[in-house]
Amino acid sequence: MKTLSTFLGICLVACATVVAADVNLKNVQCVVANKPANAGKAADYKDGKVYFCCGGCAGKFAANSKSFAERANHQLVATNQYVQKGCPFSGGKVKADKMVSIAGTKVGFCCDGCMSKVASAKDDKAKMKLVFSDKAFSKGFEKKASK
Repeated sequence: MKTLSTFLGICLVACATVVAADVNLKNVQCVVANKPANAGKAADYKDGKVYFCCGGCAGKFAANSKSFAERANHQLVATNQYVQKGCPFSGGKVKADKMVSIAGTKVGFCCDGCMSKVASAKDDKAKMKLVFSDKAFSKGFEKKASK
């Protein structure tokens, strides 16, 4: 029985490591705090996973995920779990020369008007609020297709 328990424990750790290895957390911040995200601290969110620096942040997110939606949506894109499908404002086709970097993540837009709206925002927090709100996120991003 002890051997079986040990084997199952090893399998569990190995599976968790393989799942965590699919997502690159280099330069990815916790959804709640401005600290590096930890692969061992995650929660399911919009058919993906969001990552935290610690269990305390995971608890705060679980208690009120809506207040962290912009950061969580941004993290889904930053970790390549979601990809851009269109302009976050219009849903229209993105043009290669209409790109803005938001907290290290490039986001494309359909026209100068949409791009300028974000480029002129005060800081990354304001840009995230515009582009990664649930409404804009649903227009501009989709779950990355499985291989």
